[in-house]
Amino acid sequence: MQQIDIHKKQQAQLIDDIQDMLDSFIIGSIASPPSLAGYNLTTKVEGKTKTFYVRKNLVPKATEMSRRYKQLWLLLQALSKVNWEILNLENKGT
Repeated sequence: MQQIDIHKKQQAQLIDDIQDMLDSFIIGSIASPPSLAGYNLTTKVEGKTKTFYVRKNLVPKATEMSRRYKQLWLLLQALSKVNWEILNLENKGT
């Protein structure tokens, strides 16, 4: 099996993994500030840090969604690397 075929398989698997995560993620961190009761979601909106209150019953789901975003970001980085390798291998043929 050629190197480009291996990378194409990796690419297809990464795309599938990414698609599986797209329906349930949020960008930001869930935390309980020491000076306040409850939990907050902290994220960037248009270049500014915004904080949103997270109701107690939503904390487990929101935490999981935030964790999924971190995994999604790692998958996107891996896909970018594989795409770069494919681009270089395809360019060698021309």
